[in-house]
Amino acid sequence: MCGIVGFLANGTLNYKSILSSMVTEIKHRGPDSKGIWFNNSCNIGLGHARLSIIDLTENGSQPMHSDSERYTIIFNGEIYNHLAIRKELELNTSISWKGTSDTETLLKAIEIWGLDKTIENCIGMFAFALWDATEENLTLVRDRMGEKPIYYGWVNGNFVFASELKPIQSFPLFNNAINRNALALFLKHCAIPEPYSIYENIFKLEAGFTLTINAKTKKINKSQYWSIEDLANSNNQPSFKGSSKQAVENLEELLLNAISLQMQADVPLGAFLSGGVDSSVVVALMQKQSDKKVNTFSIGFNQKEYNEAEHAKKVANHIGTDHHEAYITSKEVLDIVPLLPKIYTEPFSEASQIPTYLVSKMAKNKVTVSLSGDGGDELFCGYSRYQLASKSWNSSSKIPYFLRQGMFKGITNLPIGFLELLVKPLKGKVDKNAKEINFVDKILKAAPLLNINNRNEFYQKGFMTHNLNATDWVLGSEASETLFQKNNLKLDSFFAEMMAVDLMTYLPNNNLTKVDRAGMSNSLETRVPLLDHRIVEFAMSLPIEYKLRNGIDKWVLREVLYKYVPKQLIERPKMGFGVPLGEWLRGPLKEWCENLLDEKRLKEEGFFNAQIIRSKWKEHLSRKRNWEVQLWDVIVFQDWLDNQKDN
Repeated sequence: MCGIVGFLANGTLNYKSILSSMVTEIKHRGPDSKGIWFNNSCNIGLGHARLSIIDLTENGSQPMHSDSERYTIIFNGEIYNHLAIRKELELNTSISWKGTSDTETLLKAIEIWGLDKTIENCIGMFAFALWDATEENLTLVRDRMGEKPIYYGWVNGNFVFASELKPIQSFPLFNNAINRNALALFLKHCAIPEPYSIYENIFKLEAGFTLTINAKTKKINKSQYWSIEDLANSNNQPSFKGSSKQAVENLEELLLNAISLQMQADVPLGAFLSGGVDSSVVVALMQKQSDKKVNTFSIGFNQKEYNEAEHAKKVANHIGTDHHEAYITSKEVLDIVPLLPKIYTEPFSEASQIPTYLVSKMAKNKVTVSLSGDGGDELFCGYSRYQLASKSWNSSSKIPYFLRQGMFKGITNLPIGFLELLVKPLKGKVDKNAKEINFVDKILKAAPLLNINNRNEFYQKGFMTHNLNATDWVLGSEASETLFQKNNLKLDSFFAEMMAVDLMTYLPNNNLTKVDRAGMSNSLETRVPLLDHRIVEFAMSLPIEYKLRNGIDKWVLREVLYKYVPKQLIERPKMGFGVPLGEWLRGPLKEWCENLLDEKRLKEEGFFNAQIIRSKWKEHLSRKRNWEVQLWDVIVFQDWLDNQKDN
């Protein structure tokens, strides 16, 4: 894993010094070495920060030039099947290899096959930049699922790109304004969805896309080479016709191959283990193919409702891994909060980012590469929200729409005091974590769903985004479309539709962003074998009954796992990787939050409607309503803004 930076400049500056500074800003992604290259004739500059994983010698250093000197590449990621690609290239061509790196394989394949065929043949995660000296074109490429990031855009007429925002911000005369529309999206999604960024004129390249810019004309062309949407539509009537037994066998074979490829490294390797289905199946199949104990890592919390470490330890003991665990105190977790703006470089507020950072930090003490189980929920119908959304939609849609609209208006016009009287007989009831349920809050948050007559919008607003009028919260903002609205999914199954939307939106923007930044801030490479595109394509070809059977989610994946781990060690309520955020805001973080949410400050900065923010903050503190996730978004942005001022 590495970091990449570069630009097509417009004018005369000290470009080598600029490149060096940009690379320094992402040295955490590649602490082992750095390289820069600049071509005066076209003002093209490329920089690379290297985390050595395969071929630790100088032969793997970048920027790397092709033998013909037509192509120059900077690469972030791994091509897991690069040895197979080498063999295929050698069948028809006499090749002299300088080293053993996958970057050299990629560059040679591009020179012989061309870019399109090369990408088609690659199994891996990647974000890379390729300079073609003949055509004077710079091409940016991002992997199919969006595991590796790449930002790009314009800074005073200069085209600039990087793995993270900090190098772009370090480019001379950077003064791009904060994108208020993107800020409004952030309040709804806990992350800023592709293709937007927190800055105007700076974007994220979408998963499965290439972008080409010509050095002379500065004209940009974007194209999509692989699409979840196309896969989903083509499998509207699932193409897999085999039995459930065949599905389990095929999936196991694919998993074994993907995990075997991802275990290739010239440095120590391990895996995150929560004890759930996804991470357990990855670890079990790693251990099956390893001649020594696999290093596994989990963290625990003293609060029982958030602690999965005891389950992970039992799974690790059964599989026979070399297991490492650490119990984290609330203070240790809270100490990470001030570091979040530096770790994520743009506002990002998934609360599980904190434990993910901590387990990555622990893993780095033993290994340089760690596999994770991300992607299983989106591929195999694992989120409980899928079943809840389906049941809720089925019930709601049976009521005539005009009646639902009337119910919505009636509920939202009732005084909170009257609602409190209505639910008074339920006072004292607790949820599975022994927390008292705020029924008024639940009613008011669910009521807007009655006013929706489209199941995609129903899922989005009820289960995937914070159902608030974000443009009222963010001054001077307008609603921007995302793939929630812009997709062209035409699916009969609501379950298939929800999973496809999550694969296009939630997975790359939230989960994969979280894992990449948490790992890379610790100079730890993270790999996600369930997102091998062959597994993704297979999973999307399966009928829904192979994923959700008699209320049991991830059925086909569980059947693979239960060949290696007893069912009783796995089957328990899903916990997730969370933290008690609401209580922290009222307790140990209260003073810090109060400063960030100060009314005078909010008005002076001019990003948020101070009246709305202060009202929600008071309601949250009084426990009248639970606004933890919405307020945390605002707090994270305010903290990020402070960090920008300091820099």
